[in-house]
Amino acid sequence: MGFEDLEAGQSSGAPMQAISGITLEKAIEMGEYDPDFLATFPEWLSLSRHVQWVMIRQGLKNRTRQLRVNWAEVVNQPDFSKKPYLKVALRNIEDQLKKIQTDEEKLQVEYSM
Repeated sequence: MGFEDLEAGQSSGAPMQAISGITLEKAIEMGEYDPDFLATFPEWLSLSRHVQWVMIRQGLKNRTRQLRVNWAEVVNQPDFSKKPYLKVALRNIEDQLKKIQTDEEKLQVEYSM
């Protein structure tokens, strides 16, 4: 599987596993918010539903901030208007931001019950 496959949003089909050497807090800091992935950390299961939601929200916030910074870096490239491939990158970033918003709404419903 190459970079192009990842870019298209395809996964390897392997089950999600916690990356060795990364803590739950570090994963949240890096913008991870998927409860299925976070559940691979043993301490996740010992947290209350409320604390899990707080951590998910922090992950969503961190990922959104990272994408906005990335968007700004792309837009501020010298001669941006002469580089059409950067418009594709912007569209991909914008799609990810929309997905995060949708994910947040779904997770909010799930964790408010």
